[in-house]
Amino acid sequence: MAAFLAELASDVPWTRDRLEEAFMPVLGPKASRLADRLIDLYPSPPFDDESLYRLIADLPRLPDKKSEEPERRTSGPKPWRFDVPRYFSTGDLAESLNLTIDEIEWFADAQQRLKTAPSTLRHYRATSIQKRSGARVLEIPKPRLREIQRKVMRRILDQVPAHGAAHGFVTGRSPRTFGIPHAGRDVVLAADLKDFFPSIGIGRVVAIFDALGYPRTVAWNLAYLCTTSAPAGELAGVPYETASLLRTRHLPQGAPTSPALANLAARMLDIRLTGLARSMGLRYTRYADDLAFSGTCDVDRVLWVVRHIVRDEGFMLHPNKTRVRRSHKRQQLTGLVVNDWPAVPRSEYDELRAILHNCARTGPEAQNRSGHGDFRAHLYGRIARIGETSATRRRKLLELAERVNWS
Repeated sequence: MAAFLAELASDVPWTRDRLEEAFMPVLGPKASRLADRLIDLYPSPPFDDESLYRLIADLPRLPDKKSEEPERRTSGPKPWRFDVPRYFSTGDLAESLNLTIDEIEWFADAQQRLKTAPSTLRHYRATSIQKRSGARVLEIPKPRLREIQRKVMRRILDQVPAHGAAHGFVTGRSPRTFGIPHAGRDVVLAADLKDFFPSIGIGRVVAIFDALGYPRTVAWNLAYLCTTSAPAGELAGVPYETASLLRTRHLPQGAPTSPALANLAARMLDIRLTGLARSMGLRYTRYADDLAFSGTCDVDRVLWVVRHIVRDEGFMLHPNKTRVRRSHKRQQLTGLVVNDWPAVPRSEYDELRAILHNCARTGPEAQNRSGHGDFRAHLYGRIARIGETSATRRRKLLELAERVNWS
């Protein structure tokens, strides 16, 4: 029976409604409960038929939500971890955020009623960015929810350190610190995690808050406040696999809480890949969805193991974005060349130097071909990016910028 149910589930999108619909002819009224338990236990779809079969076959031995609460009450309170504020109830959470419980429920939208509501009522604005692999959807919270998420970020998530291998969205770390461990290495192997934010479902976000010590109800409400699901109408042009993830509760790319939660969700991935790298005499770092390994190694063997660890941790490598660069070729990570020491490519530096020279000669308006609203701030931002890896280049570029009449 488990194999047959797994076959039915593999033919439909990984959503509660579609799973229930697939199971209904076989299980009748029990279809809803099976769909609920599958989504609760595995918010993101299993990566192969074997994993799906094992999940369904193991369900009789796995605890369900109904059995968790009594077990928790009898086992005593959970320990609090890190210096996070103690919220023992939804009321405590609401008071801390200067909200009523009704407002918490409105912004949490646990039943996803706003998914089919007019866009003016939804809590997010969706923007599509066209890329070669298809449209990427940015989901940006509206001002009030964004402020709530910033409070969650400052009060809770900022107290929880990311793994040492994580360099994206971490104070004091940057693309430069991401690349430094790989400078001057024989081989640099770079890989990307596919659909990094959408692949992190609400189950994993609940687990993060639960692990910090929050009661189950508070953990769920915090997770609801930090996740969303996209209406079908906002997914035009999005690849099917990505759209399937976006239709279910996930971390929105654009919310202030998502980067920190993504780093915490990937903590076990970082632990395992760091251990793998050490066992093979390699170095490993991660910048958001970019993975980097370096050293002398059997590339095919490393990739095989990495791919399995990534899948086991609920992520997937992008099949078209794995790059192997040896020391006699340009080794580049997050836009920085790391052959000797992380630095912006010479071509990018020369281009900016030429723009600043022309700005001084003909005025900045003539050089603002992309129509930047604040061209001066844009150019100084580029100077800062280049200057982070080279004090000499920063000094030369600033000297050129000082010759420009910005008025």
